[in-house]
Amino acid sequence: MDYYSSQISKLIEELSKLPGIGSKTAQRLAFHIINMPKEQAAQLATAIQDAKDNIHYCCECFTLTDQELCPICKSAARDHGTIMVVENPRDLAAYEKTGKFEGVYHVLHGAISPMLGIGPGDIRLKELIARLQKDVKEVIIATNSSLEGETTAMYISKLVKPTGIRVTRIASGVPVGGDLEYIDEVTLLRALEGRVEL
Repeated sequence: MDYYSSQISKLIEELSKLPGIGSKTAQRLAFHIINMPKEQAAQLATAIQDAKDNIHYCCECFTLTDQELCPICKSAARDHGTIMVVENPRDLAAYEKTGKFEGVYHVLHGAISPMLGIGPGDIRLKELIARLQKDVKEVIIATNSSLEGETTAMYISKLVKPTGIRVTRIASGVPVGGDLEYIDEVTLLRALEGRVEL
């Protein structure tokens, strides 16, 4: 038996499809949205639609942006000779919160995982290798400390080392199996400062 009208049920159903949102949270969000002033609900809907229409990948580092280049790649103050390789834009955001990394990033959008059928051609490795043709001094590999992250790190190391570019890996301090986006800034900073040669 349905407790709510079809439109409320549909809103709850759609919200529950979001990651980390269970049915109770979806219900709470749905009622919050329904009780919002109409203009505020319209602003939320517009923000979602605008984001969907206008956000794409930075043509340099492949993070999400609404312009051709993201603000980090566009910045002349950043060290474009040091590239930190991360798995996703959330990992990039986690490192940016430390306020200490002055280089630029490369977002892979995944990690090599033969079990899931994700090979080197399924992530942004080809684009990383193309970036290394410029004046790059160091590649810092900041993939997660999972089996997939370690596999990806070793693969990148084998690709980059023959070019003569220094390859480093973030140090421990990041727990094995932990996702970078959930780790505090101090731990991330220690991991960055303690990186080791591969």
